[in-house]
Amino acid sequence: MKTIGMIGGMSWESTQIYYRMLNELTRRHLGGLHSASCIIHSVDFAPVEKMQSDGNWGEAGKLLASIAVNLEQAGADAIVITSNTMHKLAPEIGKACSLPLLHIGDAVAENVKKREIGRVALLGTRYTMEEPFMKERLEEHGLEVFTPDSNDRDLINHIIFQELCVGKVRDISRKRMLQVIEKLYDEGIHGIVLGCTELHMLVKQEELNLPLFDSTQLHVESIAEYMLEGVLAG
Repeated sequence: MKTIGMIGGMSWESTQIYYRMLNELTRRHLGGLHSASCIIHSVDFAPVEKMQSDGNWGEAGKLLASIAVNLEQAGADAIVITSNTMHKLAPEIGKACSLPLLHIGDAVAENVKKREIGRVALLGTRYTMEEPFMKERLEEHGLEVFTPDSNDRDLINHIIFQELCVGKVRDISRKRMLQVIEKLYDEGIHGIVLGCTELHMLVKQEELNLPLFDSTQLHVESIAEYMLEGVLAG
């Protein structure tokens, strides 16, 4: 079994979902007392969020790169960022660390393509929705990627940072998210990408009338496949 180096804590609410799901998949595949081999570096999110809001991505990149190097030295075989937004810094990690980075965008895009869906809406933090790093990654796989209008982007960003990142899951916010998604459906979108790992806590497939691609679930499944590749082959 390979060892996964996780950069987490952004927020810890979603990082704990990664840890639980990865162990559940390991047990499902291997049975018995088997569990995932992973090393987690969970950051203090408050200063990281300030770097984001201040636009200080250079400092954030140095931080994540140093963590990736430490995880490599600790024995990890691959690096995982348990946050869509912080994949903006994937190039910095790639320059500093020789390990493969298991990119969340690739896991999502591969599953969208399996469903033969071309037009998707990307929901996430304002950084993920408004900056090109995730949209372009998905487009490299041949997808058409759209985002909600400005007011809806503000709403989603508020729900993520003010509620989900501090463990608040509110029915009114779920209803508002479903309204945003219904509007996108009416505009001709064929699938919804939950491009924020905290959105896993709020929106479920059974509530929607079009396909949902949960980046958290899909990322963890791809991590488990990589981690267990040699074990399952044997």
